[in-house]
Amino acid sequence: MCVAAITLSGCLKNDLPYPIVELKFLSMGAEGEVSGAEIDNANRNVTLTLGETVNLSNVKILSYTVTEGAELSADITGGIDLTKPYSVMLSLYQDYMWTITARQSVERYFSVEGQVGDAIVDVAGKRAIAYVSKNTDLAKVLVTSLKLGPKGITTITPEVVDKTIDCSNGPVQVEVSYFGKNEIWNLYVIATNVAVDITVVDAWTNVVWAYGSAEAGKDNGFEYRKVGASKWNKVPTSWMTIDGGTFKACIRHLDANTDYEVRAYSGELISAEVAVKTGGYYEIPNGSFDNWWLDGKVWCPWAEGSTPFWGTGNKGATTLGDSNTLPSSDTWDGGAGFSAQLDTRFIGIATVGKLAAGNMFSGDYKKTDGTNGILDFGRPCSERPTHMKGYWKYTCMPISHSSAEYAHLKGQPDTANVYVALTDWTAPFEIRTNPKTRNLFDKNADYVIAYGIVETGKSIDQWTEFTVELDYRDTNRKPSYILIVSSASKYGDFFTGGSGSTLMIDNYWLEWDYE
Repeated sequence: MCVAAITLSGCLKNDLPYPIVELKFLSMGAEGEVSGAEIDNANRNVTLTLGETVNLSNVKILSYTVTEGAELSADITGGIDLTKPYSVMLSLYQDYMWTITARQSVERYFSVEGQVGDAIVDVAGKRAIAYVSKNTDLAKVLVTSLKLGPKGITTITPEVVDKTIDCSNGPVQVEVSYFGKNEIWNLYVIATNVAVDITVVDAWTNVVWAYGSAEAGKDNGFEYRKVGASKWNKVPTSWMTIDGGTFKACIRHLDANTDYEVRAYSGELISAEVAVKTGGYYEIPNGSFDNWWLDGKVWCPWAEGSTPFWGTGNKGATTLGDSNTLPSSDTWDGGAGFSAQLDTRFIGIATVGKLAAGNMFSGDYKKTDGTNGILDFGRPCSERPTHMKGYWKYTCMPISHSSAEYAHLKGQPDTANVYVALTDWTAPFEIRTNPKTRNLFDKNADYVIAYGIVETGKSIDQWTEFTVELDYRDTNRKPSYILIVSSASKYGDFFTGGSGSTLMIDNYWLEWDYE
């Protein structure tokens, strides 16, 4: 009997292949993070952006989610060392190696009395360099500020702020201590012959940003003129920002596609001139929402046969119902044409289905993944607007449906929003709403150059003008894509909102100047 059992078992062979399930991190949260985790499925990497007071050698992972059924090779909850990439294996039938990395920006600065321009802080070389005018006595330099480590937990020995240091024979050394480690830094103060300099000029459409450096405390500023003009125009102080020996200006009300010259001054001293050309305008295609056509059950916000700019979730909604983004004859000025009506509805039969938030975005709806959507966000745009304006009305309903993670919002008023982003994507950004493979837009990601949003959590009965002001992370990065998103339910990506909430939008346009 035993022999027979052994023989039988030896003849059995399992030829069934294991299913291939690509294992992923879906979310992750850490103590001290300043923005949401960035999950790169292609490279199997999770990047955590952490505040400067977080000790990278002991980062506390508070939460994470992974593909259903996946097991981790190590427990990452609690403290892990992210001074270098941390590797962890996800396993289910197959093994997938992922890395967790940290991004941390520590503000460091060094300033002295009479400084010219910004100091250079070289973290790798452990040195800070400040420049002063050539007449400064380097044996008696007053240090006005110094920060070389995380705020509140760093000590610097000896203490030099509000004291004079002698840099006439070379750098002054200080010991910088935090998180149990000690670093030796060198403080340099160097005399320069450059009394005033224009360091950067960024030309937009109706605006030029200028950056300069000169001795702190002097009469510092900028002048500008059209190329070929004889008169220089002084930049008003209300357009200026001065920080010690550095200063910048937002030069406004300029003409598009025009050549200008800009120069900096400090007292009677004048820098070299810099020539720049302002940019052009970009008009939002079908920003009036007048052009539509009906493709079967799917309402499309563009003229039939034309190149689309706007995308909607209608292809997904019509798998179980009708389009929930559609044209309306109720226009902002009561005239002919159409507006866009964005309805949040429960799409399905009885309890089988999902909440579909009325939405419109610059991009394409690519395909439906089960009851979820895969979208391409963004349309090419290389210009830099300052605002987007439009008109809206809103019927606000209580949140009636939610995903598990937003169940606490049920019964609260729904929220409509409109947001605009300029990015430096090299291709449209793929959005996936399936919780197992979720990939959503992150306003705090490095790819975002400028961002602005307006929201309302109450009904707006009459057509009302709104303004989205774009906040630029810096002025010299040129965008490649513009993203405009409007939604009747803010948390629609998470299938959370109030059935019956309706956002009406009309007449979107971009502005290019500041008041």
